[in-house]
Amino acid sequence: MSLIRLSSPHVYKANSTANVMRLVMLAMLPGILAMTVFFGWGTVIQIIWASLLALGFEAVILKLRKRPVLFHLSDGSAIVTAMLLAVAIPPFAPWWMTLVGVFVAIVLGKHLYGGLGQNPFNPAMVAYALLLISFPVEMTRWTAPFVLNGDGWQIAPFLDTLKAIFAAADNLWYDSFTGATPLDEIRHRGGLTTEEAWRQSTVLSQGIGAWHAVSAAWLMGGIFLLYRKVITWHAPISMLLALALCSSMFFGFDPDNYADPFFHLSTGATMLAAFFIITDPVSSATSNRGRIVFGASIGILIFIIRTWGNYPDGVAFAVLLMNLAAPFIDIYTQPRSYGHNRAKKGQGGKA
Repeated sequence: MSLIRLSSPHVYKANSTANVMRLVMLAMLPGILAMTVFFGWGTVIQIIWASLLALGFEAVILKLRKRPVLFHLSDGSAIVTAMLLAVAIPPFAPWWMTLVGVFVAIVLGKHLYGGLGQNPFNPAMVAYALLLISFPVEMTRWTAPFVLNGDGWQIAPFLDTLKAIFAAADNLWYDSFTGATPLDEIRHRGGLTTEEAWRQSTVLSQGIGAWHAVSAAWLMGGIFLLYRKVITWHAPISMLLALALCSSMFFGFDPDNYADPFFHLSTGATMLAAFFIITDPVSSATSNRGRIVFGASIGILIFIIRTWGNYPDGVAFAVLLMNLAAPFIDIYTQPRSYGHNRAKKGQGGKA
């Protein structure tokens, strides 16, 4: 009887880049919907504007590089990068800041290194970090989840939000629709204890449910990606566990000065980062053990930056630092080859 000779990989269904990007876009819909419900139309407007800019910059660069424009535009990677950046920046961010961010993400973060698959850093996080350092005022003016007035809770109307983004100088009224985030309130609470800051802050005592809902929506999208096997559990779960473990240790030691684990997991960009940013197959570690180390390191760095750094949320900086370390992690977490006792590790080939 003759044997069937087939070499790996044993894949029975194509999973192209375009299909993966479409699944990622689909998984982002719950988070986008939740942000729109609680923070207004700014997120949708930013996504549309950033996507148009990303397609334009991508087309120009591809033309300059003499690459097939339509072929590369159809893979959807530029739109996914634009969407990740758009949901990370404040909904009322001015149009020119989004333009700068998308330019940096597409031109410098992606094509400067050779295009899709060659970039060592996550393009969206490169752009976000540059915007945060260059325009700290605009990047910290986050939209309040709702504003209390005589008629109850409401968000800014669509047309007013559109004017605020594209004609911000003439529409300073939107300051009444902006405020600090929960991470801002905890990070800059002065001499107050965590409990005192919670009682005195309207954002923490009345509005934090909006951030919980948005985080739950990103979690739903992440579960969908895990179910469709677009990503693996190693990096997201290790990041969340590391962040929860660090916050639990310090909260248990001194609850007056440190936030509880649930606060860290359910506010800021924690869930977005865990399932949509650190799982980037290009800029993260490649082996399963490497992904665990990669994700856990990001979780630890996020806690360190949030607790002792100058920025309330340290996702972008943590991701970029570990993007830089990803090749080193891959060297020392190579899986064992079949039939061998130990994998050869290190650049010198010594175990």
